[in-house]
Amino acid sequence: MLPLDRVSRTIWTRRGSASGSVPGERAIPEETAIAFTYNGGSYAVMMATPQDLEDFAYGFSLTEGVVSSSDEIESLEIIEADLGIELRMRLAEPRGSFYSERRRHMAGPTGCGLCGIESLEEAVRMPRKVQSRASFSPEEIIQALAALAPAQTLNRETRAVHAAALWSRGQGLGSGLLALREDVGRHNALDKLAGALAQRQSSIADGFALFTSRVSVEMVQKAAAIGVPLVVAVSAPTALAVRMAEAAGITLVAVARDDGFEIFTHAERVLTKVPDHRASAHVA
Repeated sequence: MLPLDRVSRTIWTRRGSASGSVPGERAIPEETAIAFTYNGGSYAVMMATPQDLEDFAYGFSLTEGVVSSSDEIESLEIIEADLGIELRMRLAEPRGSFYSERRRHMAGPTGCGLCGIESLEEAVRMPRKVQSRASFSPEEIIQALAALAPAQTLNRETRAVHAAALWSRGQGLGSGLLALREDVGRHNALDKLAGALAQRQSSIADGFALFTSRVSVEMVQKAAAIGVPLVVAVSAPTALAVRMAEAAGITLVAVARDDGFEIFTHAERVLTKVPDHRASAHVA
């Protein structure tokens, strides 16, 4: 059984080079099966880093549409088992009865957000429209990016996990980062962030999310589910993610570095001086 507080492990290795090999060691992240159950029925099994599990339970439930508010989760038990961890939840009524009618089972490996989807319509489901009127300067986006890496405790140790964070003007310990969560799976990191924000009842509409991963359509869907108006990612988006962000009213900023970024959708939220406000403006 894996202890709940064990999120990384140091193992012995051999460091090889053209001149030979020498003994070494490396910290690597733990990964375990996390089962989500509601009202006694299994819903999903995800491979994830075993930390921030309460946040994971609430966030996954929100971004997957199992609940519309964290208040609809009546109770949560975190159960350790030989093969993994169960997040056992009881839904309050009338959500419990509604859930029972649409209950299904799906299984997803690391980073998989679509395994078990029953139809094409579910795979590309249209998220709710984000209505926030918030706007941000290029300087604020660059500032948030600069604060991201120093806050990634587990990644600094292992160099093997993703992070999702929320930046909010005037929040955080001088950096503006209101919350940050890490996981081996990029979707899991975002779910954990969503859960942390929901439990704190933090304002999301006035901030923006940062991802250390590429932007897939599921990441946009999850961001829209919690009302994030702007997403900043260090890697490029997929074409479907761009279309989904456009439809959801989300400003999508990607390929973000310390010297600039690219705006793919809804550029009006970024207060640039670039005269051409078409969707793919570059800010240097």
